[in-house]
Amino acid sequence: MVLNKILITERVLQTKDSIKKIMSKDKKRNLVCFTDPGSIIAEEFRTIRTNMQILLDGNEGKTILLTSSQKGEGKSTTVANLAVSIAQNNRKVLLIDANLRNPYIHSIFKFKNTDGLTSVLKGDLELGDAVRFSGIKGLDVLTSGGVPLNPAELLGTQKMENLIKFPKNSYDVVLIDTAPILESAETRILAGLCDGVVLIINKGKTLIEKTRESKKVLDFAKANLVGVILNERK
Repeated sequence: MVLNKILITERVLQTKDSIKKIMSKDKKRNLVCFTDPGSIIAEEFRTIRTNMQILLDGNEGKTILLTSSQKGEGKSTTVANLAVSIAQNNRKVLLIDANLRNPYIHSIFKFKNTDGLTSVLKGDLELGDAVRFSGIKGLDVLTSGGVPLNPAELLGTQKMENLIKFPKNSYDVVLIDTAPILESAETRILAGLCDGVVLIINKGKTLIEKTRESKKVLDFAKANLVGVILNERK
């Protein structure tokens, strides 16, 4: 299958040595772009960052949704590192965890997840009160908050659509981590609302049939598939 868009990168994003460094208990978990910015992996994320800037024609205020076809493809770790890399390029970035089925961004940044996106959508908190500073210059994070029983209904509201649009006034880039596209009705809804979608594929794990099906679903949702990240997670 050949996508009708640019392939962002084909290089390996993780190695055994780097994983040992990333998983150090004294550091932010999995954030190699922050803990080891001189590494080969961090350089790969800078390549992805540059290619995304080319894709977006240098325009600011873009909302990018990142998804995968299935679980276990290293999506959240990839999204978090991409957010760090963009912030390191003197951009103001908001990372939103909209994976209300299996959230993970809070674990990477070591945040409690009692409040977050779900709190805003339910009206319990204002967006500004729910967003947290990551500890990395230029990068703010909106964790998922409590896991609801009805993620599709919660994310398919007008309030969520407004929430996607609002941060574009305050951030250069908004990255949204979501549940796998083939396992989540709400991801299909959100994909059509964002300026662009990036599909994360695991080298050697994602079946070509799953990739084809994911693209068909995104096309049906009228999503703007701008590229693919080929990731290798052992």
